[in-house]
Amino acid sequence: MSLQPVLDDLLELRHQAHALGMASHHLVNSSFAGLYASVFRGQGLNFEEVREYHEGDDIRNMDWKVTARTGEPHLKVFREERERSVMLCVDKGPHMDFGTRGTFKSIQAAKAAALLGWAANHLHDRVGGVLFGDPRCEDRYFRATKDRQALWRLLHGLTTVPEQCETEHGSGSLPEILRKASQGIGTGGLVFVIADFNLDPTVLKQPLSQLCQRHSAVLVPIDDPAERELPDMGTVLFHSPDGGLLEVDTSDAGARERYREAWESRRRRLIQLANSLGVAVIPVWTHEEVHGALMRGLERRLRARAYL
Repeated sequence: MSLQPVLDDLLELRHQAHALGMASHHLVNSSFAGLYASVFRGQGLNFEEVREYHEGDDIRNMDWKVTARTGEPHLKVFREERERSVMLCVDKGPHMDFGTRGTFKSIQAAKAAALLGWAANHLHDRVGGVLFGDPRCEDRYFRATKDRQALWRLLHGLTTVPEQCETEHGSGSLPEILRKASQGIGTGGLVFVIADFNLDPTVLKQPLSQLCQRHSAVLVPIDDPAERELPDMGTVLFHSPDGGLLEVDTSDAGARERYREAWESRRRRLIQLANSLGVAVIPVWTHEEVHGALMRGLERRLRARAYL
């Protein structure tokens, strides 16, 4: 099982990205328009025309005046007014080199970034990003561009370790990245944060709030089942945060329960924070197929919006 994403695999995902519904020529109201466009189309729409209602159309855009006048259901159709700037912030920290089921978190993060990047590119959005968290090198920024150059460089960066990394010093933390994520994309951008969110959500409150004042944000936690449910492996040595060794008796059922409760508490507080800011949370597990996980997350987001 490879620890490093393979560039050819990420390039191949551009075909699956079509299934995320990003064909730019589709009308926003069309039943053929996909989940991605439906979920993230909340701003920048231009009125296009009024046409007859077709099964599967969004009834929220019904034109009741024309419907009443003609006796047949009609709805308003909109097209997206302009492209957006989409930033993909991908965690490259050592904690991403972990996986007990399916694959490593680093692999899932790269695939999620590739799918979302290709999807945005199909809509002719400007796509850029930042790779952060690698203790060997500084953050790597890729300015959002409308062509595929920035996306290609980002995908290449996800699959390689630049030589200069060996001589650089340190990369930013997740809160720092939230503060810097929107640099150079103006206002009204869409920022995906694909990362390990296994930390105290309190440290994210201020930077995430500031980010949401000017942009839309989506959190994509990359999770492994062993982070939520500690398996019974007897006495095991772990590396503690301060670099030391920590001996843990994983046979202790009470300890495993407290471990699970602590993880669930952190995730619950993260979701509560996100909900308070209108931020989507779409988790991807290491044992899941990434495309399916993103589709399910977008479907949940779409259903939630229907109740607003």
